[in-house]
Amino acid sequence: MYKIFIKPLLFLLQPEAAHHFTFGLIKWAFNFPLLKSMVRSLYRLEDARLEREVFGLKFSNPIGLAAGFDKDARLIDEMALLGFGFIEIGTLTPKPQEGNPQPRLFRLPKDESLINRMGFNNGGVWDALERLKKRKSKIIVGGNIGKNKTTPNEQAVEDYVYGFEALHPYVDYFAVNVSSPNTPNLRELQEKEPLKKLLLAVRESNAKQVHPKPILLKIAPDLSEGQLDDIIEIVNETGIQGVIATNTTLDRSGLKTSTSVVDQLGAGGLSGKALEKKSTEVIRYLHQKSRGAFPIIGVGGIFSAQDAFEKLEAGASLVQVYSGMIYEGPSLIKKIKRGLLLKFAE
Repeated sequence: MYKIFIKPLLFLLQPEAAHHFTFGLIKWAFNFPLLKSMVRSLYRLEDARLEREVFGLKFSNPIGLAAGFDKDARLIDEMALLGFGFIEIGTLTPKPQEGNPQPRLFRLPKDESLINRMGFNNGGVWDALERLKKRKSKIIVGGNIGKNKTTPNEQAVEDYVYGFEALHPYVDYFAVNVSSPNTPNLRELQEKEPLKKLLLAVRESNAKQVHPKPILLKIAPDLSEGQLDDIIEIVNETGIQGVIATNTTLDRSGLKTSTSVVDQLGAGGLSGKALEKKSTEVIRYLHQKSRGAFPIIGVGGIFSAQDAFEKLEAGASLVQVYSGMIYEGPSLIKKIKRGLLLKFAE
């Protein structure tokens, strides 16, 4: 139904307008108990074989909603009804910011992919906190944190620690995002020394909390093998709990969409099907080179159970979807779970 009726209508709208329209529609529809009950019944699939215990948290299934979809924690209870095992909000920054000028989100239908240069648009950490305090669902929630655009890299640690401490009582794990290509110079924080300094500061803050939370590092898919080796070393030295692989890519090679069209769209991170193999290769490298020393959340180009299974086989403990849901619809989560159960039974 989604691909036949709903998706063609949504794709008539500009991508960001379609996103806001979908948000409003979901919020409105889920005000009706009967509709909520129908959605829960339609998308529910629970099975003990899907359960996972990772970095001390018990997940009902390994399929999560990636950061970027629900930046400001507006739809946690509603998205939980679609059958996700966990939801990651953000990226959240200490202060609200509008992000980059529009248009800043583009579809590449031939490649089943997206290009975005959103620029950490969000209402700020305190705006999201008010919603987190009111959420009813018990689904696991991750907090993806970043720095404000106006904060120089020399002061980035302060932004990350601020966001970490504000969100700490209200989320279950943290994703430290230094890998977005849409905030100027942010990826410089992935270099060995600044990254180690940042993660040690966040870990120090975590140690002061009554109940410390798992800390994960979200990395780019464009790192060299030497840089990935540095990531492995840093994870071990700082004692954080894992890695999210990967964020969007700057690579435009192998696209079916014409180069002229892609060039006209301009800068931004590429996600979706075009990222699938690259992200899986990063997962496999990290897992094999580290000998499975830490958990990995795999994200990038998951459109089917087979895609999810390949990332799990490559070494991911959990996976996340975003672009796949835009192209395949909300039934994707249940399809992945059903497909994984068939794979497990083989």
